[in-house]
Amino acid sequence: MLRLALLLLVLVPFAGCRPGGITGNAPPNYAEGDTLLPHDTLTIRSAALGEARSVNVYLPPSYATDSLRTFPVLYMPDGGEQEDFPHLSATVDSMIAEGTIPPVLVVGIANTVRRRDLSPPTTVDEDRTIAPEVGHAPQFRAFVQTELMPEIQRRYRTSDTTAVIGESLAGLWIVDTFFETPDLFDTYVAISPSLWWNDHRRVQDAPAWFAAHPDIVNRLYLTHADETDIAPHASALASALRTSPPVGLTWIYAPRPDLAHATVYRATKRDALAWTFRKPD
Repeated sequence: MLRLALLLLVLVPFAGCRPGGITGNAPPNYAEGDTLLPHDTLTIRSAALGEARSVNVYLPPSYATDSLRTFPVLYMPDGGEQEDFPHLSATVDSMIAEGTIPPVLVVGIANTVRRRDLSPPTTVDEDRTIAPEVGHAPQFRAFVQTELMPEIQRRYRTSDTTAVIGESLAGLWIVDTFFETPDLFDTYVAISPSLWWNDHRRVQDAPAWFAAHPDIVNRLYLTHADETDIAPHASALASALRTSPPVGLTWIYAPRPDLAHATVYRATKRDALAWTFRKPD
């Protein structure tokens, strides 16, 4: 009941993890002062979702000058112009300029109904109170896998290297995608994922899942802030990884208890991106 009460505190949007990550239809990281870099905006009519979706694409400076090169792609939910796309693409741009990471494309998927699309199915009645519709993560994943990614590959010079990054409810979708379709992306970056969803079923099932999938070849970056309904479950997921890690999985667990839910994305994104795309020595 405490979580349900927190959902109703709309005048204090960052008082707990659920208000910051669930009740707002936009993620809690957008700021009016963010610089929106030049980018392409595509409209993709999705059969999987039954609607048109707006997608923003950041191209690194060398994309226009190096016509023979292919580029890794970083996908991101919460990728609208008034969501996380401005600050994340600006960080990527600065890290490319300083040589911390190689040139990469950033593909931001703008939300229409965020809580519907990013939440997996649930059997918990309280979870269903957050929105008129929930549980459409599989449909959103089908859009990404069968419609968006092929379109990005068709339009742009992309390499085979892919990653996905997101925070809170988007982080939950990323963890859910890691377990459902581990070969969809090379690297999964989950920042304060809302792992309490569906009575933290993903975490409960993780030990058996890892034991049953010893041969997956992926990378997973997991971090979180000081969040009472996220930190214990993220820690339990890391414990499951320590107990029975798949041989081909490279992973890092980097908790940040000094941070809050509303600040963890911006504070940890550089470390996560450097780990994901670090240039070889």
